[in-house]
Amino acid sequence: MSAPDGAATHTALWHPFANMATVPGHVVSMARAVGSTVYDVSGRAYLDAIASLWYVNVGHGRIELAEAAATQMRALACYQAYETFSSEPAEELARRVSALVPLADAKVFFTPGGGSDAVDTAAKLARAYWGAVGRPGKQIIIARSHAYHGMNAFGTSLGGIPAFTDPFGPLVTLVEHVPWDDPAALAKIIEQVGADRVGAFFCEPVVGAGGVYFPPDGYLAEVQQICRDNDVLFVADEVITGFGRTGEWFGSVRYELEPDMMTVAKGLTSGYLPLGAVIVGPRVAEPFWRAGSTEVFRHGYTYTAHPAACAVGLANLDIIEREGLVPRVRELESVLARVLAPLARHELVSEVRTGAGLLAAVEISAAAREADPGLGARVVAAARSDGVITRLLRGVALQVSPPFVITPAELQQIADVYTAALDAQLR
Repeated sequence: MSAPDGAATHTALWHPFANMATVPGHVVSMARAVGSTVYDVSGRAYLDAIASLWYVNVGHGRIELAEAAATQMRALACYQAYETFSSEPAEELARRVSALVPLADAKVFFTPGGGSDAVDTAAKLARAYWGAVGRPGKQIIIARSHAYHGMNAFGTSLGGIPAFTDPFGPLVTLVEHVPWDDPAALAKIIEQVGADRVGAFFCEPVVGAGGVYFPPDGYLAEVQQICRDNDVLFVADEVITGFGRTGEWFGSVRYELEPDMMTVAKGLTSGYLPLGAVIVGPRVAEPFWRAGSTEVFRHGYTYTAHPAACAVGLANLDIIEREGLVPRVRELESVLARVLAPLARHELVSEVRTGAGLLAAVEISAAAREADPGLGARVVAAARSDGVITRLLRGVALQVSPPFVITPAELQQIADVYTAALDAQLR
């Protein structure tokens, strides 16, 4: 049942990250979408400034992806991929993804639930790798402040956003954190705990949910070298930055990285069906794949390499390639920076962060937030009232990560609505 204005009145669905005491009667129930626009059940249109949750890269309403799923489901909807079982779409998608990444002879381990499962898989594989090569003591995993690595146990523990981690306590042990922008801090913690105990460093090429922070010049090259010097696996979390978001196929390409592993999801299918992956470089794969090995990575999921999801992934890559969406993102990068730049002068804004592809954040000033803790939520609500959906990252910044098919005029609309929403708070 829905109210006339599109606010659903149901109370059975438990929404993630929601104060359920305040949700009933205020739910915005979506009914359809096309391009960069979504429509609620009352027919009202909203410009999707965040591509849902960073992931609708090819835009909404792609019938081709629905048809790919339906065609595969008519033939083989699902089948497990344990041990020696497989399917044609899974094999083909693994080959396509392997050929796109900056890793030689990469192996692809598909995960069903998206990025959270991919991060958990990569963390377990990092520890399993060191056991397989006879160095089981290298169990510590290091992550960064502001980091977001999903909501499974490993991802929650690796996360650097206190609001997401503190309520649950230490779910996984042997995890350390360093500041997001300080290579010296990484080198120091490795020295303090001992390189012989550190197994991996997880790093988003661009910090996403923590507030969209682009890496300082030279930062990524330096932390990658620190990992190499100390024999620590470098894991690039590309759940957000993968498949074109930064104006290259992967953030690792944009920033000239060669990680030992990459985690991906979101843009792999543009969210049309859930699917993630861990892309594994030759070093980590070797002890499990070499001829005569008896090592087994005893890990997997019921829906690993789901045939229908993999078929959608293949069709999604076809669209990105055929329509040249990755170079289009690179072209729109300067447009996004230009339309958002005036917001940096707004009385309530402390910083506008742009710099790589269709990723940006408009940070509300600390002074304004401290004086009025409800300010950010009201800005988000005001923007939605004016027809643009955004969200507040880490409680401090408005997210910008639209579909790759967005037009320059729509990018200007986002900037104009953000400005109006901020102006409204000064009245």
